[in-house]
Amino acid sequence: MNTTVSKSVLGQMPAATAQAVAPATSAKTLSTLLLAAGVAALVVMADQMIDDWAETHVLASWLALWAVAVLAIGALRGVTRILAQKLMANLDGWSAQVARRRSDQRLWAMAQNDTRMMRDLQTAMDRADEDSEPAKDVHALMSRRVARMVASRLYYI
Repeated sequence: MNTTVSKSVLGQMPAATAQAVAPATSAKTLSTLLLAAGVAALVVMADQMIDDWAETHVLASWLALWAVAVLAIGALRGVTRILAQKLMANLDGWSAQVARRRSDQRLWAMAQNDTRMMRDLQTAMDRADEDSEPAKDVHALMSRRVARMVASRLYYI
């Protein structure tokens, strides 16, 4: 018996390649949409300007509108590409910031219900205080922790 086992193409692709393609595709798509909008706007403006003249010179007005469209594509192609890349980079940064903020809020909510997790977070925050040297005794450590809790309003009345 001669059986052939076919493997999926997706199973052979590395995961990093699929993720690296998505941002470029989004920027290209956005760039194309911005280019189409810009060219359409310029063609409509040109049509409005030559409307009276177009009634008597139909072929010339048609050629003029095509010339405006081709020139607009050439002029706006680079601008829309750069604008789309910057816009996608800003949106990616914003969404990463929102995700980090949401993750921190979930972690903090879990830590308020779990004393071990809260203790680990407080220890990590104490270690992150690089502006001051490590506490030599328990009194210095507790006073620093109390100051941080008051500053970030983590005290309970």
